[in-house]
Amino acid sequence: MTDKIAITPATHTDPPAKFSHGVRKGNILQVAGQVGFLPHVDGQEPTPAGPTLREQTLQTLENVRSVLEAGGATWDDVMMLRVYLTDTTHFEEMNEIYNAYFEEQNLKEVPSARTTVYVGLPGDLLIEIDALAVLG
Repeated sequence: MTDKIAITPATHTDPPAKFSHGVRKGNILQVAGQVGFLPHVDGQEPTPAGPTLREQTLQTLENVRSVLEAGGATWDDVMMLRVYLTDTTHFEEMNEIYNAYFEEQNLKEVPSARTTVYVGLPGDLLIEIDALAVLG
């Protein structure tokens, strides 16, 4: 049986509850929901990348990427992304930002399957994204 390995990149704060930013077991890596917080600075509270959907979406994708990399994966290993938005009117804009981001990643294929749902998030957060990757 393969052990579960918790993944927390140096750019991330410790999670606010008993979970990991990512967990790898064998060749499967689950990235927990990431939000648009800027990289961690000792002594500072987590800070959103900015008030706009664009700023938060780009930072959220970078935060997912950093967990993937810390777990030994890349965007090419991602099988599923789940996007959580706080406002249904953000769907079209988020898709434009999402498509442009992945066009810049030079992926071999389309990034993955994807689901988008609408939720409430704390504070001024507008978006959360989680990912499932299969390595190898």
